[in-house]
Amino acid sequence: MSKKQKLILNISIVLNILLIAFVAWGYMKMKFVKEHIFIAEVQHNLVELEGTIAIQKEKKWADPNLVTTELGDVLNGIWLGIKTGGQLGNLSKNDKETMNNLYNKLNQFPNDEIYRFADLTEEDKENLEELQEILREVGLGLNIQVNGNMKYFINQAEELVGKIEVPLH
Repeated sequence: MSKKQKLILNISIVLNILLIAFVAWGYMKMKFVKEHIFIAEVQHNLVELEGTIAIQKEKKWADPNLVTTELGDVLNGIWLGIKTGGQLGNLSKNDKETMNNLYNKLNQFPNDEIYRFADLTEEDKENLEELQEILREVGLGLNIQVNGNMKYFINQAEELVGKIEVPLH
């Protein structure tokens, strides 16, 4: 091989290595975004929902709209995670199914609409109190150490889906 061919080969090798590194970095970044959305916008909001229900229960439901607003935040987070993961192409079929099931089960509970708070009946409050107990059972509650691992959260979500009854009583 001539010097010119060796130079072109070396440059080509370096450029290919850089391209592979760039693609790998982009993939890791996309995975991080998806996981961050589910952990920050869903898992943490579920913990806050559990705590908000517990506080309202303690205060005899003095401000029930705090619960319905927090539930709306959870539902928005699930929707955002499903859409983002789908657009990035890195949400597995199983994870998407789990999140869709969780969304559908949680959407049974009263939640706020734009410019209108939901009105809670006594039965709604009882159902939300039951949800609070279920959230604690699966490890999504205040003063419970929460694991920031996506696989762990998906397992919690699957367990949560299995424990929420359809339809609510």
